[in-house]
Amino acid sequence: MADTIPIAPVLKPYQNLKYESKESLQAALGTKSVIFNAQGTHLYAMNLEGMSVYEYDRADRKLMKEFKFTPTKGMGWDYNRNRPIHSFQEKPVEACFSNHDEILWVSLHNAEGIVPIWVKDFSKNTATVSSSQPTKPITVIYPGSSKQDHFRVPLIHTGKTPKVIAKTKDSKYLLVSNWHSRTTSVLAIDKNVYPFGKVIRTIPVSAIPRGIVVDDKNKKSYIAIMGGASLNVVDNTTWQSDTTLRVWSNPRHLVMDSSGHLFVSYNSLGSIACIDAATGKTIFTAKTHATPRTIILSKNYKFIFVTCYRSDYVDVYKINADNFQKIASLPCGGHPVGVDIFENDTKLEAWVCSYSTG
Repeated sequence: MADTIPIAPVLKPYQNLKYESKESLQAALGTKSVIFNAQGTHLYAMNLEGMSVYEYDRADRKLMKEFKFTPTKGMGWDYNRNRPIHSFQEKPVEACFSNHDEILWVSLHNAEGIVPIWVKDFSKNTATVSSSQPTKPITVIYPGSSKQDHFRVPLIHTGKTPKVIAKTKDSKYLLVSNWHSRTTSVLAIDKNVYPFGKVIRTIPVSAIPRGIVVDDKNKKSYIAIMGGASLNVVDNTTWQSDTTLRVWSNPRHLVMDSSGHLFVSYNSLGSIACIDAATGKTIFTAKTHATPRTIILSKNYKFIFVTCYRSDYVDVYKINADNFQKIASLPCGGHPVGVDIFENDTKLEAWVCSYSTG
């Protein structure tokens, strides 16, 4: 899932949440992240081990399409033993929508780049085999039907082991954190010119980067340096590093509210924090279950959901003026890692993907 400032819809105000029920939908093994389109009608799941992207109809709870990559040999990374391994290139990690949800940008773990997929109009996926622009073939499978669609998408090289993708609100720029390159790529988006994105800046960072959040109001971007203990601040007018905010060690994921507060998950410390984006001062913190990964804010910014990977929990907190108030710890087997939220005036649904069970 991309780390961007959520746009609050017009919803009835509420101050409390009550847990009601849990549903389980089958996904592919190794699902790494999930993202809703802006209307909340469809959810997209990045299946790292399945080498595909699933599209679900939210209301019907049905798998509608599978965007299946054709595997090619590549080198991956064993995170337990910290060494390279033989693998495949086409392993989706995170994603981000741009241009009114027309283009889904997907990072491919072992391909050193990202791909843009036109998910509404397949006729715009016009890539062809070319020596000047690498491409990746995709087969669209429709469950329960023999129908298939086939097309190619351009692979835009960013760096080694791309992870999080974030965009500016106007869909003019993308940022990509490149884990093993220790860089953040900035791309200019042009939906009218193939391959629809071009790297215009490569920003070096001090250690392994992951989470990114874009503050359009103040023209800043924040990059979580997961391999260190800092947030790298980027000036969005120059796309240069502006300053560094010192934080606790191993920050993984970032989100932001509309009042200048950053929220960060500290993976190894088992904590979350609220930080003043202007000063870097930690305002308050809370302990979570082990290895908090993806975090997501409710649309009114009053609640935060935390996937806790190793401990198999999703922790839910109310965000008060000076503290996090835990309101639920929900068991979630299979190592929960990604989460996104759907809301309307009657319900809030947190869609969580688990890595080992799909």
